[in-house]
Amino acid sequence: MRLRRPRAELAPFVEHLWYLDEPLPPGRDRTLPTGAAQLVVNLAADRLNWYEGPDLAVRRGVGGAGVCAPLARPIGVDTADQARTAGVVFRPGGVVAFGSVPAAALTDPVTPLDVLWGRDGGSVRGRVLTAATPGERLDVLERVLLARLRAAGGPGPDGAVAYAVAALDRGAAVHAVAARIDASASTLQRRFRAAVGLSPKRFGRVRRLQRVLRAATVTEPGGPAPDWAEVAARHGYFDQAHLINDFRALTGLTPARYLPRSAVEHNHVPLS
Repeated sequence: MRLRRPRAELAPFVEHLWYLDEPLPPGRDRTLPTGAAQLVVNLAADRLNWYEGPDLAVRRGVGGAGVCAPLARPIGVDTADQARTAGVVFRPGGVVAFGSVPAAALTDPVTPLDVLWGRDGGSVRGRVLTAATPGERLDVLERVLLARLRAAGGPGPDGAVAYAVAALDRGAAVHAVAARIDASASTLQRRFRAAVGLSPKRFGRVRRLQRVLRAATVTEPGGPAPDWAEVAARHGYFDQAHLINDFRALTGLTPARYLPRSAVEHNHVPLS
């Protein structure tokens, strides 16, 4: 996978751009929530598929370019649908800078880009495909984002929301964040959901899960298991049972069943 940091003008809103064009192990993956939205373009087919439902067995799909919502639950993806793709990972709250739709309105796992950006969104996949090399294709995505950002002409990131994102990412309590920005809980909830797409509490839970996954990834069957009681204590859970319940609620797995595709792909867990 090729990763690229965005230009300075995009950096307050975009974490990185990425390009993937390589064979992947066949099968389906359970993808875990991160708290951030992504723009994804399937370059192999004009279709973005995902799987949901209790066993991640119900197939759904939209056209070949869309925005993946920030979720607090897993979805399933087929690795065959990922093998030739490009995308953008937005910073939490960053996606709203490129269109007028609040992040809280992204209620489906994937929303077609033409629904969000009209004809401009509908042309993105074709424009990316006209470029010859991976670098040029990421150049196209950057130009699309820059044009939309400049056309929107909005203010920079909401400072209060940016502070709340950073504080919750570090494990701060929601009430402490609200007090720090001198806002009521309801005001923080409204502004945060509109920008990020999750409530502050859910976002904090998802980001804590991400800290746990980075700290406790085990990539080989039979490898040493993490000390989940120690992990729970280190990351602010009441006890190991609290960690297990939260882990299951956000991933559909118990910690003991968590075995990611690789150490660098800790949000992709093969379903088989």
